[in-house]
Amino acid sequence: MCLLISMAAAAESAGEKKRVVVIGGGVAGSVVAKSLQFCADVVLIDEKEYFEIPWGSLRAMVEPSFAERSVINHSDYLPNVRIVASTAANITEREVLTTDGHLLVYEYLVIATGHKEAVPKTRAERLSHYEAEFVKINSAKSVLIVGGGPTGVELAGEIATDFPEKKVILVHRGSRLLEFIGLKASQKALDWLISKKVEVILDETINLNTISDPIIQTPSGEIITADCHFVCTGKPTGSSWLRGTIVQNNLDMQGRLMVDENLRVRGHKNIFAVGDITNIKEIKQGYLAQRHAEVTAKNLKLLLMGGNESKMATYKPGLDIALVSLGRNEGVAQFPLLTISGCIPGMIKSGDLYVGKTRKHLGLKP
Repeated sequence: MCLLISMAAAAESAGEKKRVVVIGGGVAGSVVAKSLQFCADVVLIDEKEYFEIPWGSLRAMVEPSFAERSVINHSDYLPNVRIVASTAANITEREVLTTDGHLLVYEYLVIATGHKEAVPKTRAERLSHYEAEFVKINSAKSVLIVGGGPTGVELAGEIATDFPEKKVILVHRGSRLLEFIGLKASQKALDWLISKKVEVILDETINLNTISDPIIQTPSGEIITADCHFVCTGKPTGSSWLRGTIVQNNLDMQGRLMVDENLRVRGHKNIFAVGDITNIKEIKQGYLAQRHAEVTAKNLKLLLMGGNESKMATYKPGLDIALVSLGRNEGVAQFPLLTISGCIPGMIKSGDLYVGKTRKHLGLKP
């Protein structure tokens, strides 16, 4: 029988802090929780016990020690936050129910469940995962990457840079790489990969249900030989659990939550949504998710202090700016009026992948 655990206070005594429940401990949720931890009773619900700096994950596959800095226990930067290592199952106007039976009453709720992805629960397990991925790459003579979005392109760049002797094959179903940004940036990334002897196959698919190393046949009949493979296709939005809840009618056709200019879920004054789960029309990127979190934290601080809603901060969608790393020293960058590749984008991102900057933002040593 599921044990129902109530974590709500019996009554709100004088001076007691109001509760904010944050669902999701990724880029956006972690910033909200950290920003509010000393001015509210904050509870973070996350299926894992750690925050992972996502833009450092591919580097950790070729350099496992990198994950020592990019995988951070929530307790290390959230000393005043209650961590519930579980997943949310349902929400009502005032409560969140988790899959393992925790019932959490809230005054304010922040939904930050981003994309759905199966990951280990503990930091130790995540570090072991990267060790295993490194062994797989290191022992292979040829590597297949399925998917030519930013993850696939960056992983190909990491392997081609650190293991130039290995054959790297990238298969993408689209007519060009990096379809979320412009043609010029896409072409520059393709040219760079080809210069590193990466074999790029466009307009081709791989049946992920039948994929099996070392010989893979595409639906068109092409034979690809690879010792190992990595699937880098898009992840589903982490909103399926919201169907059947009080916000189900606020999900758009893509499963994203419709929010107002203050990042509140439409029609719900005490429920906010941040990060990739929102329907904001902009490129879904980590730095923009952080901006969502900063605006939301500012608004929640105002409301927690009894401030006037008319003074809440508004969020303006970000510009179409994108940075894709290509190995350790190079990259491609798209700005509104300029697209460049080479060492300058590499200097901006590729060296440390913003890991030191992100750790510092969390109050940790770089």
